[in-house]
Amino acid sequence: MIFLARIASLRSPGCKLFGALGQSFCAVHQSPGHGRLRVLVDMDGVLADFEGGFLQKFRETYPKEPSIELRDRRGFWVSAQYGELHPDLCEKAISIWESKNFFIELEPIPGAVEAMKEMVNLKECVHLHQSNKEVQLLSLRKRVEPYPKWEHILFSACHNMHLQLRPPKRRLHSWADDWKLLLDSKRQ
Repeated sequence: MIFLARIASLRSPGCKLFGALGQSFCAVHQSPGHGRLRVLVDMDGVLADFEGGFLQKFRETYPKEPSIELRDRRGFWVSAQYGELHPDLCEKAISIWESKNFFIELEPIPGAVEAMKEMVNLKECVHLHQSNKEVQLLSLRKRVEPYPKWEHILFSACHNMHLQLRPPKRRLHSWADDWKLLLDSKRQ
């Protein structure tokens, strides 16, 4: 399975990412004896441009407040980094992604929509991950393994580019990378 971010109300009209599908990491797991991989795809920063969308909306909403350029982003929680600039910026940052339609209006990461469609066409079991929810796009499994083992693959984003991974951990820099090679490596 590949665990790659989050979008609210995926079936809502106007959702750029989910509409294009026909409706900051990755994990890969092969179901024993099935030959198919289960691919869990995180949405924020993998399928949808959370960081770019956040920065644009923050600057529109709070034009007089300081903001953090994408190249200077560090750490998973954008609100924590904004809170380091000034304590009240933490709550303002949170208000951005809690605002109406924030996730629905995010632009897809280049190549993400095409990669998801191709995974589905390859008959992989693809799940979109959204916080504590999953949206299953395709499943050919007949049973659920109680404790599957996943390989988490880091998808490059502005906030994690500075992280150095040690083998056997792997990174997918963009959808232009050979993501099929990652899937094929899990079949062996």
